[in-house]
Amino acid sequence: MALSPARLGLADLVRVSLSGLRARPLRAVLSALGIAIGIAAMTAVVGISSSSRADLDQQLAALGTNLLTVGPGNTMFGESATLPDESVAMISRIGPVSAVAATGVVTDAAVYRTDRIPPAQTGGVSVGAAQLDLLPTVGASMASGAWLNAATERYPAVVLGATAARRLGPVPSVYVSGRWFTVVGVLDAVLLAPELDSAVLMGWPAAEEYLDFDGHPTTVYTRSSDAQVTAVREVLAATANPSNPDEVEVSRPSDALQARQATDRTFTQLLLGLGAVALLVGGIGVANTMVISVLERRAEIGLRRSLGATRGQIRVQFVAESLLLSLVGGLGGVVIGSVVTAFYASTRSWPTVVPLWALLGGVVATVVIGAIAGLYPAVRAARLAPTEALTS
Repeated sequence: MALSPARLGLADLVRVSLSGLRARPLRAVLSALGIAIGIAAMTAVVGISSSSRADLDQQLAALGTNLLTVGPGNTMFGESATLPDESVAMISRIGPVSAVAATGVVTDAAVYRTDRIPPAQTGGVSVGAAQLDLLPTVGASMASGAWLNAATERYPAVVLGATAARRLGPVPSVYVSGRWFTVVGVLDAVLLAPELDSAVLMGWPAAEEYLDFDGHPTTVYTRSSDAQVTAVREVLAATANPSNPDEVEVSRPSDALQARQATDRTFTQLLLGLGAVALLVGGIGVANTMVISVLERRAEIGLRRSLGATRGQIRVQFVAESLLLSLVGGLGGVVIGSVVTAFYASTRSWPTVVPLWALLGGVVATVVIGAIAGLYPAVRAARLAPTEALTS
C-alpha cells in the first residue's frame, strides 16, 4: 500500500513560518523595515498630494470657478493696448454676468514705508486703483481693517494686499509718490487673483485726483452663472472693446490653479517612482534574508525531508515565510505613511486624505514582492536532497 504525505494545514504552515522568522528576529525586522520604508514613502506621497488636491478643491468650491478676467493685450504693431473706459459698464450689460469690478495699475507710482527710503527700493509693491465691488467679485476677504467705501475711495486711503503688508510691515500710513496715504485695511491672500496680493489699492477717484491715474481699467473681473461661463467667455472680448476685440485677453484664473494641480500630479509620479525604487531595495533585502535562511537551515530542511516532508511543502514553507515578512513590512509601511500624511496635512491645515486604493495597493505590492523574493530561495530549498542537507 502506497503511503501519501500528510497535508500541511494552513495553521501549521503559519506556525512553521513564524518560527523560522522568530529564530532570527533582528534580520527579520531589518528586512521588513526595508519593505516598510518603500511602502511608507509611496503611501505618504500619494496621501500628501491627495490632501493638497482636496484642499485646493475645497477652496475652488468655496470661491467658484466662474470668475473670468478681461485685460488688454497687444496691438497689431506689438504695442500694449488699453481697455476703453466704458468697458466695465458694457460688460455689466451681459445677461448672465452677475458681478463686475475692475482694477487699474497706476503707472509711475511707487509706494514706500517712509519718505526716507531711496526711490529705487520699491520692494516690488505696485499701486492700483480699485472699484468698490472688487472684494465680493474676486472672493477676497479682509485680514484686518475695512475695505474702501463711498467715503474713503475719494481720500488718500489705501488697502494693502497680503504680500504688500508683509513687505511694508505694520504701518499706519504709506508714502506714495510724494504723498502720505492712510492704511485702512489689509487683505487676506486672494487665491483666484494673486496679483492683488502685492498691490496697494486705493479708490478710483483718489487715484485720478492724487496720482494722475488715466482711468483705463487694467483688469476687469466678472462673475457669471456656472452654466453660462463658456458662453460669456466667448463674447467678453467683443463686448469690452467692440472696435478692437483682438486686443483683449480673456482668462479664467481657476484654469491656472488646475494647471498647477496637473503639475503637482507630475511631481507626485516622480516621487512615486522614487518610492518604487525604495520598495525594490526592500524586496532585494527580503530575498537576501531568505537565501541566507536557506543556507543556514540546510540541516533543518534535510531533517524535515527525511521525516516525510515533500518538496512542495518545503517550497510553500519558505514562500510563506517571505510573504509574512513582506506583509508585516507592508502593513507597517501603510500605517507609517498614513501617520506621516496626517501629521503633514495638520501642519498645513489640509484635510487628511489617504485613498483606499493606495492602502490596498501597498498591501498588494508587498504580497507580490514577498512572492517574488521568496520564490528562488524556496525552489533552492526544495531541491536539497535529504542526505546532502543532513551531511552539511
